[in-house]
Amino acid sequence: MAGASDERYLTTAQVAHRLGVKETTVYAYASRGLLRSHRLDGRRGSFFRQDEIDDFVAKGRDTRQASGAVERIRTELTLLDDDLLFYRGRNAGELALTVSFEAVAGLLWTGELDQTRNFPRYDSLVQVVRTALAALPARTGTVDAMKVAVAVLGAVDPLRLDLSTPAVVRAGQKIIGVLADALPGDGEATGTLIAQRLVNKLGGRPVDIGLLNIALVLLADHDLAVSTVAARVAASARAHPYAVVSAGLGAVDGRYHGVQSTLAYRFLAEAMDNPLRAVAERQRAGGIPGFGHRIYRAHDPRADVLLGLLRNHPDAADVMGTVDAVIVAADTFPNVDLALAALMHAYGMRPDAGETIFALARTAGWLAHAVEEYGEPGLRFRPLGVYSGVRPER
Repeated sequence: MAGASDERYLTTAQVAHRLGVKETTVYAYASRGLLRSHRLDGRRGSFFRQDEIDDFVAKGRDTRQASGAVERIRTELTLLDDDLLFYRGRNAGELALTVSFEAVAGLLWTGELDQTRNFPRYDSLVQVVRTALAALPARTGTVDAMKVAVAVLGAVDPLRLDLSTPAVVRAGQKIIGVLADALPGDGEATGTLIAQRLVNKLGGRPVDIGLLNIALVLLADHDLAVSTVAARVAASARAHPYAVVSAGLGAVDGRYHGVQSTLAYRFLAEAMDNPLRAVAERQRAGGIPGFGHRIYRAHDPRADVLLGLLRNHPDAADVMGTVDAVIVAADTFPNVDLALAALMHAYGMRPDAGETIFALARTAGWLAHAVEEYGEPGLRFRPLGVYSGVRPER
């Protein structure tokens, strides 16, 4: 670097001393794109601009944060602000009432709201997936079946390692479309929208397509939920889109995340006979499924939209009486899991139907986050463990 003033640059040893780390760690930061090294004419070794190191420190990126702490993820996708939910600056509740799930998925993936977007059908791939699913035991849950289906789709796609945005969009449309078409159900659905294709795959009687589309939109993304972090970590390793979705599905399949709608469904079933007793028993057991939230303070905007529609829907008249009774008794606000459970009861769906809706919808968000993550330095999520085991002898 000809003409550069050495006074504006630090040696690797000086940077290591400034950050309180080893020189090898400084090199690791540079390889991950967290720091930028330079060469100076006539001098050996790597050098780092002092102002860049100052900025690095000023941002609070200490040893652990620089190694990939997830709270430093910057995203343009979803904003949670003042108990409201926005997708790329647009109110998600308003989008749910006006556009299709496909249009919202495209908005998350590309930033463009194309209300004519449809997901193609892949009949040959549907048959491949159905053949694989036929080998599973009859008791297999829907999310487990989705995991197998996504793995199969990745295995048969020779271009799965194309990580360009158009390729990710194509993969997303394929994954969501094939899952909606290949999951077992009562008869083939007509129509092109995902809500129409999913309508007979949830058990019970066919769901109101408008309500199902609204639920899919409201669940498409939710900032850095645990499954989304898992998806971004996979994308940071440059895993292909199918593997990213598999990572998200793995995190969904936990009692504190995607399974919550199933727990809320069972709670509502218990509350049908005696809402007060059901609430009291759950309070004594440690918590009521479907209430409260780690992020929202006074209300869940997704639940507000879906429950508001169900209250005025003739198909939900019976279950909404129970829902309103438990809301009064719980003395806190309902979240989207209770709203999903109410939708499930209104149409007699399977107990795990909420998990299916959640996972299919959130696939759009996971892949939108993957698109963002593919533009970041690779392998940037590498926290350092705080070792608490036996100390080795030296």
